[in-house]
Amino acid sequence: MNILGVSAFYHDSAASLIQDGQIVAAAQEERFTRKKHDSSFPNNAINFCLQNSGLKTKDLDYVAFYDKPFVKFERILMTYLAYAPVGIQSFIKSMPVWIKEKIWMKDLIKKDLDYEGKLLFPEHHESHAASAFFPSPFQEAAFLTIDGVGEWATTSYGVGKDNKIAILAEIHFPHSLGLLYSAFTYYTGFKVNSGEYKVMGLSPYGEPKYKDLILSELMDLKEDGSLKLNMKYFNYCTGLTMTNKRFDKLFGGPPRKPESPLTQREMDLARSVQEVTEEVMLRMARHIHKETGQKNLCLAGGVALNCVGNGRILREGPFENIWIQPAAGDAGGALGAALFVWYQCLGNLRVADGKKDSQHGSYLGPKYEKDGISDFLKKKNIPYLELRDEEIPENIADLIAEQKVIGWFQGRMEFGPRALGGRSIIGDARSPKMQEIMNLKIKFRESFRPFAPSVTRERVSDYFEIDRESPYMLLVASVRKEIRREMSSDEQKLFGIDKLNVIRSTIPAVTHVDYSARIQTVNKDDNPLYYKTIARFDEKYGCPVIINTSFNVRGEPIICTPEDAYLCFMRTDMDYLIMGNFLIEKKTQKPLDKDVDWMKKYELD
Repeated sequence: MNILGVSAFYHDSAASLIQDGQIVAAAQEERFTRKKHDSSFPNNAINFCLQNSGLKTKDLDYVAFYDKPFVKFERILMTYLAYAPVGIQSFIKSMPVWIKEKIWMKDLIKKDLDYEGKLLFPEHHESHAASAFFPSPFQEAAFLTIDGVGEWATTSYGVGKDNKIAILAEIHFPHSLGLLYSAFTYYTGFKVNSGEYKVMGLSPYGEPKYKDLILSELMDLKEDGSLKLNMKYFNYCTGLTMTNKRFDKLFGGPPRKPESPLTQREMDLARSVQEVTEEVMLRMARHIHKETGQKNLCLAGGVALNCVGNGRILREGPFENIWIQPAAGDAGGALGAALFVWYQCLGNLRVADGKKDSQHGSYLGPKYEKDGISDFLKKKNIPYLELRDEEIPENIADLIAEQKVIGWFQGRMEFGPRALGGRSIIGDARSPKMQEIMNLKIKFRESFRPFAPSVTRERVSDYFEIDRESPYMLLVASVRKEIRREMSSDEQKLFGIDKLNVIRSTIPAVTHVDYSARIQTVNKDDNPLYYKTIARFDEKYGCPVIINTSFNVRGEPIICTPEDAYLCFMRTDMDYLIMGNFLIEKKTQKPLDKDVDWMKKYELD
């Protein structure tokens, strides 16, 4: 049986394919269109999913869309009516696209896919919950989904058991932890639905000066984690901005203009909303544990990408185990919708072993075989060195040790926002200069942003205060005290961005200013070549940790094809590119002929 899952028209459109209950393919539309967070109908992602399995639309038994468009339209319309005549400009702007296409999703799917089969529409948070529980390693678990808003729900929790999920309680729009975080994302000058992770990365540079103000003025937070927002400070219900002038007055001025210098104020705001978010997540987790009695917790929804909050739930919460959907945002809704049909609607058997999830490391996107990469290189007349399979770990380990920055293009592309050793840029975590080099010369992004470590599973506890799998880079843990470098008295007096260049450990390039790191553990089964390379680096140079960041530049989606990889490689100061068996050295390459002004091509996120 073949089930196609689709998400579209909000942000991060995606498609996934389930065959006889197995997750066989999933990808975001942005990777094909090269438009970050592309919200359009995911024709390219759908075509990939079908072609990957040799299918046509007539071979599909079901198509599942990740929410109920009519219910979402009802919420939007009722919200405008409640605030009328306020919000008329926003209403005029948004209504035409809804009336023209969004609410006619059934007709659109049938037309675009040339499909006459069965269509199902789970609720938005049902799709999130299904994406959290069904691929998890647990036969039974509680789940928590937190995002901006679906149809009406902004937060939900419940229990998954065997092949069923049951939502027990919800928080409804406009009261939303996700939208609170997005409001501060907007206010600190970053792009909503894109820059939230920047707020999280900026928070350790600040102090929680506004935490009490947020809790006293912006929200009514209960002990169980339920919340109500004071809507007089927000504009997102009907306006074109997230916050209003009352918000400005409360926090001492207008929103930061995008791309303007960051001040201590933005850092303190980021720290404050991050701590509030963590507190809410912890309260919710404790309440859910008390109500359900479950020992395992599954997480999804955009807020589940807040890996600092996830780390605190793991360390301080009552659950023995947690599992987070790697594509926790709306993209993952496509996967959840398909799984919802297979298990919840059709009642198929589900068996989990308590150890291994069914997401296959989230390596679910396109793969380019040796011949395809070779044809591309020869067609473009690109000089390269061909390596045997067994030569790759040795060569790359040596290049990392030589402080080279390497584009890594191997196997299937990752599903979700994190590069996990399929489409990555890698380097030496021991280098005190590598973070700055990668941020400013490779990624062309803000200097404050941290990089994540990839570490072999067996050695993760030697370097970090965690001893469990974290394959999807969704848990933050502290660097072990044994490898830390304590700051001098003068260094401790530094504030804000001045903290950035202080060496804090033996792996400074992946140690954030608060001694934390966003960890990816790498095992032998999910990505054997990546594992062998890190293990070889450890054998030769005594360190099982390397830098792993996504293979793209600021504003660009993670690369998908060999051509994407080569263009990104040539437009940056990367030293080497390894694509499959082919090693490409920058020094041997001719400059790109008539290249576009790519810094203008990609909209800054």
